[in-house]
Amino acid sequence: MSPSLAWYRRLVLGVPSLIAGAGGGTLLFLWGHPVLAVAVIVAALAVAGGGGVLAGLFQRTWGYAEAPEELYLTYGVFVRQLVVVPYGRMQVVDVTADLLEQALGIATVRVRTAASNADTRVVGLGLTEAVELRDRLASRSESFSTGL
Repeated sequence: MSPSLAWYRRLVLGVPSLIAGAGGGTLLFLWGHPVLAVAVIVAALAVAGGGGVLAGLFQRTWGYAEAPEELYLTYGVFVRQLVVVPYGRMQVVDVTADLLEQALGIATVRVRTAASNADTRVVGLGLTEAVELRDRLASRSESFSTGL
């Protein structure tokens, strides 16, 4: 996974928490509660800092492997998960990237299956790598019979 994934997570969590902390701290200070204002600002800094550390851990836990008959996906900081998606069960494979992901040069490959409501994602890939993975998964899903 791209190191930009960690920066994406840091920005998504850090910027709103810092804005909320600065805004809340300013309002509390103006309303005559300087101790609470400092507490809110310190809490916002703690959330942003802790989120920054967790973003790096989160980025390092994501991984995927393409086997002959299925896609393996592993992720999780506190609870590790292994997801196995048979190629024959794949219905939709697409690439998405919001504005921030586009600015950082990363994308997400989403895989939707016939039997699950779960949204399986391979996150933090470079755009060309994401498009190539989508094409490989789509062609493999077409070549496997689901028996339906």
